[in-house]
Amino acid sequence: MKRESAKLLVCDNGGNIYDHHELSMTGQSGASWVRVDEEELIPLPEGTKVFFLPGSQAVGWDEAAQKPKVLKNMRGVTAMLQAGYARTLLPAASYPGGAPDYGCHSYLPLWAYAAVGWREGKMVAAAFRVDPMTHSETCHYDDREIAPRVRKRIKKSPQNRLITHLSRCALEYHCFAAKNFFMQRWEAPLPTAMACNAACVGCISLQPSDCCPASQERIEFTPTVEELSEVAVEHLEGVERGVVSFGQGCEGEPLLGGNLLESAVKDFRARTQKGTVHLNTNGSLPEELLKVARAGLDSVRISANSARETAYNAYYRPRTYRFSDVRRSLELSVKEGLYTALNYLIFPGVTDLPEEMDALFELVNSTGLQMVHFRNMSIDPRLYLENLPKDIKEAKGAIGIKNAALKLKREFPKLDIGYFNRPKEEFGAPLTTLEFLEGKGS
Repeated sequence: MKRESAKLLVCDNGGNIYDHHELSMTGQSGASWVRVDEEELIPLPEGTKVFFLPGSQAVGWDEAAQKPKVLKNMRGVTAMLQAGYARTLLPAASYPGGAPDYGCHSYLPLWAYAAVGWREGKMVAAAFRVDPMTHSETCHYDDREIAPRVRKRIKKSPQNRLITHLSRCALEYHCFAAKNFFMQRWEAPLPTAMACNAACVGCISLQPSDCCPASQERIEFTPTVEELSEVAVEHLEGVERGVVSFGQGCEGEPLLGGNLLESAVKDFRARTQKGTVHLNTNGSLPEELLKVARAGLDSVRISANSARETAYNAYYRPRTYRFSDVRRSLELSVKEGLYTALNYLIFPGVTDLPEEMDALFELVNSTGLQMVHFRNMSIDPRLYLENLPKDIKEAKGAIGIKNAALKLKREFPKLDIGYFNRPKEEFGAPLTTLEFLEGKGS
């Protein structure tokens, strides 16, 4: 029996979202509007947020004409997926007036916008599950349970500024890592850095006032070793397979404070050998990374939007380092015995270009990194495309995000592909298989 085609979701001027009676769901790959392959669609994962795109006009697929059609009186609809899922298409939308005029901002907030539609009585998204871990599912994050624990923990250590900061992250910004600290489970955050040596187009903690709203405010103090150790040692000692991580969304680049991190990690490991000490970084300072690694670090995740220097520079806009430093950090991390992951910020129509795949394969092969995180880039698609070199944003031939993941796994069977950091007990044992990524047995 042939499956019904997914319909376009639209939003009227009253804020009502519903399926269009004629047009099919359309997505966007790079700068191009495309008809959605029905095989790419999955039921909307629980915890996904659905909303309309301010200032937009919805774009659907006209089956009779076999081309996209703009609906001038309807706004586009999108979804922000539950963590652990990789989007395969962006939402198709037209902005006839240019900027969406979102409040006083020129661009939409820094979220990961995915194509969404309606099929057989339910919402569907162009996506696939990229990680089997369930730690970020919404059933684990009930603030009615978390808030009392936050208040109790602050009362225990009112002088610890880091714990107070994490309380705001947990209750105001709804940071899952911060909530985990107060719930005493999984991965807890250790933000330290007020400054950064990159000016990322999609920085989630610092943005020009007229661009787009930052997702959270950056930390305004540098924690002491004592403040860091109180958080870290408590978590490492008390949590089964516990992880503590430097490098969070509410800070700049942690390796700018390499001496602090080195001292803190030494202190953690003088007090306990339990758990995993992890670092998220842009990898800009390989020698600082080496110091922290030798102090007792277990794993590192280095971020990049591309394995090509031109695309990397267009997004990260590095101030005091070069892409060669990022590559060097990956090489040193593997050499020092750290479990090394690439935090790969994916964008449909760019990440899955053949030229990008070739560059990624070369990077994985030459550095020996053990894991690639397929993380949805959180940015207004227009803002990202406007900042890319012309030859990249106008390139054709994208193979699809899921095909890119499958191709990578086939080329490097021992490479883990996922979304989340791993505790050291799971190092060297890939959780994702070709069958899982294909959607079999997931």
